[in-house]
Amino acid sequence: MNLNLSDRFFVVTGAGSGFGRAVAEALIAEGASVLAVARTAEVLEAFQHKHQKHLHIVVGDVQLEETQKQIFAFCSDRFVDGILVNAGGPPAKAFMETELKDWDDAYYQLVRWKVAFVKLMMHKMLAQNYGRIVFIESVSVKQPVENLVLSNALRAAVVGLMKSLSQDVAHQNITLNMIAPGYHNTAAMQRLFKKKADIENITLEEAKTIFERQLPVGRMGEADELARLACWLLSPLSRFVTGQTISHDGGMVKGLFG
Repeated sequence: MNLNLSDRFFVVTGAGSGFGRAVAEALIAEGASVLAVARTAEVLEAFQHKHQKHLHIVVGDVQLEETQKQIFAFCSDRFVDGILVNAGGPPAKAFMETELKDWDDAYYQLVRWKVAFVKLMMHKMLAQNYGRIVFIESVSVKQPVENLVLSNALRAAVVGLMKSLSQDVAHQNITLNMIAPGYHNTAAMQRLFKKKADIENITLEEAKTIFERQLPVGRMGEADELARLACWLLSPLSRFVTGQTISHDGGMVKGLFG
């Protein structure tokens, strides 16, 4: 299938590794150009060297206003076809392990910066009368994940943001959707493996096996598999899909509308 992504331009945050890196790679493979945003200069510079023609970089923490302004300035004379809103998550903790500071930090890490960034970039998309925004959050927005109370509680706020805004801008050919990934072979899963291993006094490999047993497909997902879904949602072909939270979870969510 031709996703009609050739010569289009996208912003991908959290592009240094994991889902962000996989989506950036997939977009470039489809002929698009990407502005990759991440905190580690060496990682981004190596990435840029690999894709000199199609990759631009901004080194910085996307949660900070300064970095968001850099992104907006870079995009000032470009048509921005789509944005992947993506970053890391809070530490793995059960409720009684948390302090109020953990909740304040998680609000900034999971919610506040996304509100500011999407509002800033929405000015661009409204002026264009076109845009695709895809959030990568977590399966925890549909089904709580053990020892991830901060994610379970606060990522749901981003669903509310995404759904509400999607209703406001749909008539201007701007769509917003969310991918809710379950367990994948990414570095982010290591914190869950370690937490499980510590609690049950088992090895990391044994902990991983326990997580895999929860998946009907019998294995962890791969970042490049999710990236294919993200590319379609970021493409012009997804025009009639907006306000949706789509699980990418190997059958993990048990609800009828998972």
